[in-house]
Amino acid sequence: MPQLTDEAVTDEVTEATAPVHRAAGGEHDPGRPGTWMTPEAYGASRAALWTGAVVLVTDTDGRVLLQSVDYREDRLLPGGAVDAGEAPSGAAAREMREELGVEGRYPRGLAVDWIPAGAPGFAPGMRFPGEILHVYDGGTWSPEQTAAVRLPAQEITGIGFAEPADLPALMDAGDARRTLSALRARVNGGGTALLEDGRPTAPTALDRLGVLRTRRVPHHGTWHPGPAPAHLPVRGRSGWLFAPDGRVLLLIARATGAAHLPSPTAGPTTGAVPLGYRYTAPDAGGPPDRHGVHPRTAARLTAVGPAADPARARLLATPEQVRELSDWGPAGHHELAAVHAARARLSLPVPARTPLTELPQEGVRW
Repeated sequence: MPQLTDEAVTDEVTEATAPVHRAAGGEHDPGRPGTWMTPEAYGASRAALWTGAVVLVTDTDGRVLLQSVDYREDRLLPGGAVDAGEAPSGAAAREMREELGVEGRYPRGLAVDWIPAGAPGFAPGMRFPGEILHVYDGGTWSPEQTAAVRLPAQEITGIGFAEPADLPALMDAGDARRTLSALRARVNGGGTALLEDGRPTAPTALDRLGVLRTRRVPHHGTWHPGPAPAHLPVRGRSGWLFAPDGRVLLLIARATGAAHLPSPTAGPTTGAVPLGYRYTAPDAGGPPDRHGVHPRTAARLTAVGPAADPARARLLATPEQVRELSDWGPAGHHELAAVHAARARLSLPVPARTPLTELPQEGVRW
């Protein structure tokens, strides 16, 4: 950083250092070091950027809250510009109050994005200099919280929740990238993501695999504990397979980013028990191949062998992370409760939310 003070110095500017000194904006003064600049010159050399703050809210099905506005066609996260002298988190709270009538504090940052001056979507007359945009975590809203929203008389024309995979079709491209990156950061639990034009500078496994870029497969059937009835058609078996730290095995399709629980036989296990099953009745709608029962097994993994299917990545995740990457409908919390009851029966710890870990191709043994 250039020297800005007027304190006396003993270093001399030599003929070798004088060009560097002059390039930094100073005059050739033999009484000052070569990097010295006046406060005015240094201030003029600094980049000026806008600052903004938005809030990411989801519903209990993992969909993202978007708002429609009267001045553009695409949709936005709640939020806006940070006023002069205002903290970004304070701006987030103010915007939520002004735009949605919601009081709250948003201390947890999900992402900080650097948006370059050349980013599309800004009219030339704005002279957009670039922006630092903070994305804060607004949590998961219940239906009652959503119903309590009160829109202002102008600007905000409506709100709605959107499937993460639909964001690129509903939002500006940069806004969609940023929102998906922030959502992955929230699921991952590894701290605030640093973004450049919506792209993480240090991509996580979820980012590298493009999780949530395609629509989640809906499993909205009712949840029932215990073994599945023999007279109902079985449409697919899956397992909650626990590692020793209480996390479970999760498969990610590399081509689509879709998340799936594995087969109950994905590795050698102990203590396997029927956990319960999902049941989708024929009159419930949806694809016919989803009608019937989808049994779940709980077991403790003793090893995961070498990867047999290169099309799928194998990750360890908490049960909550699995749920957040899945579309389970209203019965999701019942299944999650059954999963934790099975974990306790297997004498496994409650796993802390940590970044999802991709297992090596050669597998692991515990």
